[in-house]
Parts: sequence; C-alpha cells; structure tokens
Amino acid sequence: MNPWVIWAVMAGVVVILELFTGTFYLLMISVGMIAGVVVAAVGLSISAQLLVAAIVGSLATIWLHRSKYGWKANANAARDPNVNMDIGQTIEVGEWHAHGSGRPSARVAYRGAMWDVELHHGAGEPGRFVILEVQGSKFIVRPATI
Repeated sequence: MNPWVIWAVMAGVVVILELFTGTFYLLMISVGMIAGVVVAAVGLSISAQLLVAAIVGSLATIWLHRSKYGWKANANAARDPNVNMDIGQTIEVGEWHAHGSGRPSARVAYRGAMWDVELHHGAGEPGRFVILEVQGSKFIVRPATI
C-alpha cells in the first residue's frame, strides 16, 4: 500500500473521531495528516512526512487555539448576564445603611423576595441602581444613569 494512502486513511479516521468530540482540534491534526499525504505523494522519506505532518498539525492547532474559536477564559458567572438574568436589571433602594465593611448596604424586595444589596462604589444615596453582580443572595450594584 502506498504511504499516501495510509496517511489519507489515518486523516479520515481522525476526521471521524472529530465528529464525536466537536472541538475542531482533531480536525487541525487531520490537516497536518493531509500535509503528510501531499509529502508522501511527492515521494519524500517517511521522516519528512512525519516532520511536515507534525509541523503543519501543530501550527494549525496553535492557530485554532488563538482564534476566536479556541478556548475561552472562564467568565465570572456572578457577573455574566448570560448565566444570571438579574445582571443588568434595575432595582429601587430606599435607604442605605453604613456597616463596618466600608460599603453601604440595604435590603430590597426584588422578584418576590428580599435581597441584600451592597453598593459597588460611591455614596449610599437612595434611588435606582443597576445590578452588576450576584453573590449568593446579595446584589452588588452601581447607580443607574438616566
């Protein structure tokens, strides 16, 4: 069997495995194997085939990792509006209380429950606030700009 056929079959197997994972990283390895097919078809040695396949597969994997489709840094779920629907919503705070933490705090009714509210920064003036973060049963808020 010709070496290029072996490379092509291996690339096909890796593409099939990729269908089960859905990460695209195995697809980049198969791109390297296709480069091995080309080098084998030209008639270069097995070491040249392995070297080209490894370099092309590695470069393709690095490119994918650095692209917008690569791994993303884990977002802070407490601040992510895609995780918590309360982020970005507004609440009314009628009265702030000073505590030893240095941040004003309050209790407000929101969606049928009482919540602790802590001001992210600034003075504790009553009014409308936007939820920045949810920490358990406590909202971290900032003043709403109207």
